[in-house]
Amino acid sequence: MASYILKRLLLMIPTLFGIMLVSFVIIQFVPGGPVERMIAQLQGHNTEATARFGGSSGGDIGGSVQSATGQTSKYRGAQGLDPEFIKELEALYGFDKPAYERFFMMVKNYARFDLGQSYYRDIGVLELVVEKMPVSISLGLWSMLIIYLISIPLGIKKAVRDGTSFDIWTSAAIFVGYAIPSFMFAILLIVVFAGGRYFDLFPLRGLVSDNWQDMGPIQLALDYMWHMTLPIIAMVISGFAGLTMLTKNSFLDEIGKQYVMTARAKGLGERQVLYGHVFRNAMLIVIAGFPAAFVHIFFTGSLLIEVIFSLDGLGLLGYESVINRDYPVVLGTLYFYALINLVMTLVRDIVYVMVDPRIDFESRTA
Repeated sequence: MASYILKRLLLMIPTLFGIMLVSFVIIQFVPGGPVERMIAQLQGHNTEATARFGGSSGGDIGGSVQSATGQTSKYRGAQGLDPEFIKELEALYGFDKPAYERFFMMVKNYARFDLGQSYYRDIGVLELVVEKMPVSISLGLWSMLIIYLISIPLGIKKAVRDGTSFDIWTSAAIFVGYAIPSFMFAILLIVVFAGGRYFDLFPLRGLVSDNWQDMGPIQLALDYMWHMTLPIIAMVISGFAGLTMLTKNSFLDEIGKQYVMTARAKGLGERQVLYGHVFRNAMLIVIAGFPAAFVHIFFTGSLLIEVIFSLDGLGLLGYESVINRDYPVVLGTLYFYALINLVMTLVRDIVYVMVDPRIDFESRTA
């Protein structure tokens, strides 16, 4: 197992390199880079209108125009601005260097986990990610914990009682939850329970109250739970459906196999057969989906929830960075997400072996 882990760690290097290369290349063709955004601000335009001027980021925006001095500018909207000032803007954002040089400089910095500085915030990208992480961890950790605590026992019970009335009505409830997006549940919860129309029982925004510094530990914990109730409910309702059905189908598949019939024929009790033999094999497919579920719930799945409940986490950070063309933050968060995903995939394989020692990844990769 040790040699397999080493191989996987070494394979992370070219994988991360490929992810960053593709991301960097795509960004070069995104309309409205930071230089053009700054030009639009200086010219008194709406910053969101920079994309309508056309072109791509990184100083490669197409369509030359004449500046006040008669020289050609490669930025639309740069009329009346000194070309030397434009060059200073390019140097400020690092676009005075060729794209390949900027890419390899970025790779060198990322190897030292130096994710650079945000264009529009006076803070490093790594510090910014660490600053926003508690919100996403709060949402993701509690949501994932509750989803797994509900889905796995419910999926097992549905498999054992397959075809009964319990299975039918729980399936109906699950499909309703799966069909309605989490942000729709969030809006419904706000309307009903957060002063939207009916009840004003829960706060509408934030992770804690404004006076949290004056609270004691118990009061602070209760205030935190009070703020997190609606966002977590919104994520759990639409999140547990897939895992429940996956658990049920996995158990149904295992229950019909020969080794289960043999175990029953030997006189083993149903509970002993279910949790002593079936559980280990049936849970493999659930474990296999853990990394994807982890990344989705912690990062991508909480984006709209963070926006709706004004929770300043990683999902909202990534969204705002794309809108604002804050490329160091965009690339830094992508690098962080990719690294987390690769690490969680390795953790999945290790847990595979812990759950079922018969699995031997080393022989498969030999």
